[in-house]
Amino acid sequence: MPRYALRIEYDGRPFAGWQRQADQPSVQGALEAAVGRISPGGAAVFGAGRTDAGVHALGQVAHIDLPRAWDAFRLSEALNAHLRPNPVAVTAVAEVPPAFHARFDAIERRYRFRLIARRAPLTEDRGFAWRVNHPLDVAAMREAAAHLVGRHDFTTFRSSICQAASPVRTLDEIAIEDLPYPGGREVRFHLRARSFLHNQVRGIVGTLERVGTGAWRPERVAEALATRDRSACGPVCPPDGLSLVEVAYPAPLFG
Repeated sequence: MPRYALRIEYDGRPFAGWQRQADQPSVQGALEAAVGRISPGGAAVFGAGRTDAGVHALGQVAHIDLPRAWDAFRLSEALNAHLRPNPVAVTAVAEVPPAFHARFDAIERRYRFRLIARRAPLTEDRGFAWRVNHPLDVAAMREAAAHLVGRHDFTTFRSSICQAASPVRTLDEIAIEDLPYPGGREVRFHLRARSFLHNQVRGIVGTLERVGTGAWRPERVAEALATRDRSACGPVCPPDGLSLVEVAYPAPLFG
Protein backbone atom coordinates (compact mmCIF):
# COMPACT_ATOMS: atom_id res chain seq x y z
CA MET A 1 0.00 0.00 0.00
CA PRO A 2 1.75 3.21 -1.13
CA ARG A 3 2.25 6.06 1.32
CA TYR A 4 2.12 9.72 0.30
CA ALA A 5 3.33 12.87 2.02
CA LEU A 6 1.22 16.00 1.58
CA ARG A 7 2.25 19.61 2.05
CA ILE A 8 -0.80 21.58 3.15
CA GLU A 9 -1.73 25.18 3.72
CA TYR A 10 -4.89 26.46 5.35
CA ASP A 11 -6.74 29.38 6.84
CA GLY A 12 -7.38 28.20 10.39
CA ARG A 13 -10.27 30.55 11.19
CA PRO A 14 -13.19 28.21 10.32
CA PHE A 15 -11.69 25.27 12.17
CA ALA A 16 -11.50 24.11 15.78
CA GLY A 17 -7.88 23.16 15.05
CA TRP A 18 -6.04 20.50 13.09
CA GLN A 19 -7.22 17.49 15.05
CA ARG A 20 -10.33 15.56 14.03
CA GLN A 21 -13.33 16.28 16.29
CA ALA A 22 -16.74 14.66 16.39
CA ASP A 23 -18.84 17.81 16.59
CA GLN A 24 -16.66 20.62 15.20
CA PRO A 25 -14.93 21.25 11.87
CA SER A 26 -11.23 20.44 11.73
CA VAL A 27 -8.51 20.51 9.08
CA GLN A 28 -7.81 16.80 9.53
CA GLY A 29 -11.52 16.08 9.14
CA ALA A 30 -11.75 18.11 5.93
CA LEU A 31 -8.77 16.26 4.46
CA GLU A 32 -10.12 12.86 5.45
CA ALA A 33 -13.48 13.69 3.88
CA ALA A 34 -11.68 14.59 0.64
CA VAL A 35 -9.67 11.36 0.74
CA GLY A 36 -12.91 9.43 1.21
CA ARG A 37 -14.24 10.93 -2.01
CA ILE A 38 -11.34 9.60 -4.10
CA SER A 39 -10.56 6.32 -2.33
CA PRO A 40 -13.18 3.75 -1.29
CA GLY A 41 -13.14 3.32 2.47
CA GLY A 42 -11.14 6.50 2.98
CA ALA A 43 -7.87 6.74 4.91
CA ALA A 44 -6.56 8.34 8.09
CA VAL A 45 -4.50 11.50 7.64
CA PHE A 46 -1.56 11.84 10.05
CA GLY A 47 -0.24 15.37 10.55
CA ALA A 48 3.15 16.65 11.65
CA GLY A 49 1.59 18.86 14.31
CA ARG A 50 -1.73 19.78 15.92
CA THR A 51 -2.34 23.45 15.32
CA ASP A 52 -4.91 25.12 17.58
CA ALA A 53 -8.21 26.72 16.61
CA GLY A 54 -7.62 29.76 14.43
CA VAL A 55 -3.96 28.95 13.71
CA HIS A 56 -2.94 28.94 10.06
CA ALA A 57 -0.44 26.90 8.06
CA LEU A 58 1.69 27.43 4.99
CA GLY A 59 3.73 24.24 5.31
CA GLN A 60 1.89 21.65 7.38
CA VAL A 61 2.89 18.09 6.41
CA ALA A 62 0.78 14.95 6.64
CA HIS A 63 0.85 11.42 5.30
CA ILE A 64 -1.77 8.99 4.03
CA ASP A 65 -1.81 5.37 2.86
CA LEU A 66 -3.87 4.61 -0.23
CA PRO A 67 -4.85 1.22 -1.67
CA ARG A 68 -3.54 2.04 -5.15
CA ALA A 69 -0.75 4.10 -6.68
CA TRP A 70 -1.40 7.68 -7.74
CA ASP A 71 0.55 10.14 -9.84
CA ALA A 72 1.54 12.89 -7.38
CA PHE A 73 0.11 15.73 -9.48
CA ARG A 74 -3.19 13.92 -10.08
CA LEU A 75 -3.53 13.14 -6.37
CA SER A 76 -3.06 16.77 -5.38
CA GLU A 77 -5.56 17.89 -8.02
CA ALA A 78 -8.13 15.32 -6.90
CA LEU A 79 -7.80 16.25 -3.23
CA ASN A 80 -8.02 19.97 -3.92
CA ALA A 81 -11.14 19.45 -6.01
CA HIS A 82 -12.87 17.73 -3.10
CA LEU A 83 -11.56 20.09 -0.42
CA ARG A 84 -13.60 22.97 -1.83
CA PRO A 85 -15.06 25.16 -0.37
CA ASN A 86 -12.87 24.63 2.71
CA PRO A 87 -9.90 27.07 2.87
CA VAL A 88 -7.45 24.14 2.70
CA ALA A 89 -5.07 23.38 -0.17
CA VAL A 90 -2.63 20.56 -0.88
CA THR A 91 0.36 22.32 -2.43
CA ALA A 92 2.63 19.30 -3.00
CA VAL A 93 2.49 15.50 -2.92
CA ALA A 94 5.32 12.97 -2.87
CA GLU A 95 5.39 9.20 -2.54
CA VAL A 96 7.46 8.26 0.52
CA PRO A 97 8.76 5.00 2.04
CA PRO A 98 6.21 2.93 3.99
CA ALA A 99 8.05 3.66 7.25
CA PHE A 100 7.83 7.44 6.87
CA HIS A 101 5.82 9.24 9.54
CA ALA A 102 4.91 12.93 9.20
CA ARG A 103 5.07 13.58 12.93
CA PHE A 104 7.80 11.33 14.28
CA ASP A 105 10.29 11.81 11.43
CA ALA A 106 10.18 15.62 11.58
CA ILE A 107 13.44 17.21 12.75
CA GLU A 108 12.35 20.85 12.83
CA ARG A 109 9.24 23.02 12.87
CA ARG A 110 9.13 26.71 12.05
CA TYR A 111 6.40 29.09 13.18
CA ARG A 112 5.82 32.72 12.27
CA PHE A 113 3.76 35.20 14.27
CA ARG A 114 2.67 38.57 12.90
CA LEU A 115 1.96 41.38 15.37
CA ILE A 116 0.90 44.77 14.01
CA ALA A 117 1.16 47.88 16.14
CA ARG A 118 -1.15 50.66 14.95
CA ARG A 119 -4.20 52.58 16.12
CA ALA A 120 -6.42 51.78 13.14
CA PRO A 121 -8.19 48.42 12.91
CA LEU A 122 -6.93 45.85 10.43
CA THR A 123 -8.81 45.16 7.23
CA GLU A 124 -6.89 43.00 4.74
CA ASP A 125 -4.89 41.28 7.50
CA ARG A 126 -7.77 40.86 9.92
CA GLY A 127 -7.58 37.31 11.26
CA PHE A 128 -4.00 36.93 10.01
CA ALA A 129 -2.26 39.25 12.46
CA TRP A 130 -2.68 40.36 16.06
CA ARG A 131 -3.19 44.10 16.31
CA VAL A 132 -2.18 46.15 19.34
CA ASN A 133 -2.84 49.88 19.46
CA HIS A 134 0.42 51.01 21.08
CA PRO A 135 4.05 51.22 19.92
CA LEU A 136 6.50 48.45 20.84
CA ASP A 137 10.16 48.53 21.85
CA VAL A 138 11.55 45.85 19.53
CA ALA A 139 15.08 46.07 20.94
CA ALA A 140 13.76 45.22 24.42
CA MET A 141 11.75 42.34 23.00
CA ARG A 142 14.85 40.93 21.32
CA GLU A 143 16.78 41.21 24.58
CA ALA A 144 14.02 39.34 26.40
CA ALA A 145 13.69 36.67 23.71
CA ALA A 146 17.39 35.79 24.02
CA HIS A 147 16.67 34.37 27.50
CA LEU A 148 14.40 31.73 25.95
CA VAL A 149 16.76 30.36 23.30
CA GLY A 150 18.31 27.00 24.18
CA ARG A 151 17.20 23.96 26.15
CA HIS A 152 14.87 24.81 29.03
CA ASP A 153 11.94 23.60 31.06
CA PHE A 154 9.14 25.61 29.41
CA THR A 155 6.43 24.83 31.98
CA THR A 156 5.83 28.58 32.36
CA PHE A 157 4.94 28.90 28.68
CA ARG A 158 2.80 25.84 28.07
CA SER A 159 -0.92 25.30 28.45
CA SER A 160 -2.25 23.67 31.58
CA ILE A 161 -3.87 21.04 29.33
CA CYS A 162 -0.68 20.28 27.39
CA GLN A 163 -0.33 16.52 26.95
CA ALA A 164 3.42 16.41 26.30
CA ALA A 165 5.25 13.99 28.58
CA SER A 166 8.01 16.52 29.30
CA PRO A 167 8.04 20.34 29.39
CA VAL A 168 11.71 20.39 28.34
CA ARG A 169 12.29 21.69 24.83
CA THR A 170 15.16 23.16 22.85
CA LEU A 171 14.22 26.45 21.22
CA ASP A 172 16.80 26.89 18.48
CA GLU A 173 15.91 30.41 17.37
CA ILE A 174 13.68 33.40 17.98
CA ALA A 175 14.25 36.07 15.34
CA ILE A 176 12.24 39.31 15.53
CA GLU A 177 11.79 41.58 12.52
CA ASP A 178 10.66 45.20 12.70
CA LEU A 179 8.95 46.12 9.44
CA PRO A 180 7.01 49.12 8.10
CA TYR A 181 3.24 48.73 7.94
CA PRO A 182 0.65 51.29 6.78
CA GLY A 183 -0.17 53.47 9.77
CA GLY A 184 2.19 51.62 12.10
CA ARG A 185 4.79 48.84 12.37
CA GLU A 186 4.72 45.09 11.89
CA VAL A 187 6.71 42.92 14.29
CA ARG A 188 7.35 39.44 12.92
CA PHE A 189 8.47 36.61 15.19
CA HIS A 190 10.20 33.56 13.69
CA LEU A 191 10.55 30.57 16.04
CA ARG A 192 12.39 27.36 15.22
CA ALA A 193 12.57 24.10 17.23
CA ARG A 194 12.27 20.37 16.77
CA SER A 195 8.94 20.48 18.59
CA PHE A 196 6.79 22.89 20.58
CA LEU A 197 4.48 22.56 23.57
CA HIS A 198 0.77 23.38 23.48
CA ASN A 199 0.40 27.20 23.41
CA GLN A 200 4.17 27.67 23.78
CA VAL A 201 4.52 30.10 20.87
CA ARG A 202 1.45 32.13 21.85
CA GLY A 203 2.61 32.30 25.47
CA ILE A 204 6.05 33.50 24.39
CA VAL A 205 4.72 36.14 21.99
CA GLY A 206 2.16 37.39 24.51
CA THR A 207 4.89 37.73 27.12
CA LEU A 208 7.28 39.50 24.75
CA GLU A 209 4.52 41.96 23.86
CA ARG A 210 4.41 42.95 27.55
CA VAL A 211 8.14 43.66 27.33
CA GLY A 212 7.59 45.70 24.18
CA THR A 213 5.08 47.94 25.97
CA GLY A 214 7.42 48.52 28.89
CA ALA A 215 5.17 46.66 31.34
CA TRP A 216 7.88 44.00 31.83
CA ARG A 217 11.64 44.39 32.09
CA PRO A 218 13.49 42.04 29.68
CA GLU A 219 15.04 40.24 32.66
CA ARG A 220 11.58 39.36 33.96
CA VAL A 221 11.20 36.85 31.10
CA ALA A 222 14.20 34.90 32.40
CA GLU A 223 12.76 35.07 35.91
CA ALA A 224 9.38 33.81 34.69
CA LEU A 225 11.02 30.93 32.82
CA ALA A 226 12.96 29.92 35.94
CA THR A 227 9.81 29.70 38.09
CA ARG A 228 8.45 26.79 36.00
CA ASP A 229 5.03 28.13 36.97
CA ARG A 230 2.28 28.75 34.42
CA SER A 231 0.94 31.68 36.43
CA ALA A 232 4.23 33.56 35.85
CA CYS A 233 3.64 33.70 32.08
CA GLY A 234 2.36 36.81 30.42
CA PRO A 235 -1.01 36.74 28.64
CA VAL A 236 -1.41 34.12 25.91
CA CYS A 237 -1.94 36.05 22.70
CA PRO A 238 -4.76 35.23 20.25
CA PRO A 239 -4.16 32.75 17.41
CA ASP A 240 -4.50 35.52 14.81
CA GLY A 241 -1.11 35.90 13.20
CA LEU A 242 0.28 32.45 14.02
CA SER A 243 1.23 30.20 11.11
CA LEU A 244 3.05 26.88 10.88
CA VAL A 245 5.45 27.83 8.09
CA GLU A 246 7.57 24.72 7.56
CA VAL A 247 8.19 21.19 8.79
CA ALA A 248 11.64 19.83 7.94
CA TYR A 249 12.87 16.26 7.56
CA PRO A 250 16.31 14.64 7.22
CA ALA A 251 15.90 14.73 3.42
CA PRO A 252 13.66 17.07 1.41
CA LEU A 253 10.28 15.51 0.64
CA PHE A 254 9.01 17.62 -2.21
CA GLY A 255 12.07 18.48 -4.25
